[in-house]
Amino acid sequence: MLTVNALDHYYGQSHALRSVSIDVPAAACTSLMGRNGVGKTTLARCLMGLEIPRAGEMLFDQIPLEKHPAEYRAAAGIGYVPQGRQIFPLLSVEENIRTGFFAAKHSSNSIPQDIYDLFPVLAEMKNRRGGDLSGGQQQQLAIARALVIEPKLLILDEPAEGIQPSIVQEIADVITTLSRERNIAVLLIEQKLPFIRKVADRFAIMERGSIAARGGMDDLSDELVNQYLVV
Repeated sequence: MLTVNALDHYYGQSHALRSVSIDVPAAACTSLMGRNGVGKTTLARCLMGLEIPRAGEMLFDQIPLEKHPAEYRAAAGIGYVPQGRQIFPLLSVEENIRTGFFAAKHSSNSIPQDIYDLFPVLAEMKNRRGGDLSGGQQQQLAIARALVIEPKLLILDEPAEGIQPSIVQEIADVITTLSRERNIAVLLIEQKLPFIRKVADRFAIMERGSIAARGGMDDLSDELVNQYLVV
């Protein structure tokens, strides 16, 4: 579904991504892990066209993303939930979800029932302002907004950050449903190891802008955790 080959990116003289290569297959959740500042969000921003890499290629369904502008991503079927959620606090829940249609490739503007099936609380609160929701509910709202474009690939940047445990579990269940039942490729950028172990099928670990380790979840040993993830 998504293949990144030898991606390099700089901020001025700082080499933020160093020949990064990663595969994100369909019908699976791939977790991108690593300590703060190692390049995880930078990689996501490059994938979304918000940063322009110096070198390398990003292939989505064999189409080179680096040759297309940022607005191409959503229309091609890439959903993105950035760190910090970035909902519209003064718009209602329903209006926030509808903003996703501006980037959709289809012409429908009717919110699918399965969005509310995945997040029942949003149906109950659809007329409330987004800013009145809890942090966890806002995260659910941000995911729902990304799903209305019917993505083939969903990129989630730290969806469990600062969220109460009950909603973290609900989000974990949604990710599992999307990847294993709806065949969506999920790239999960996350640091919470228990959450990752619940939802991910594969992992890649970043260290100083490079991929330091990768494999199936059974390959994520205590040695790797202590070497690259423990703060």
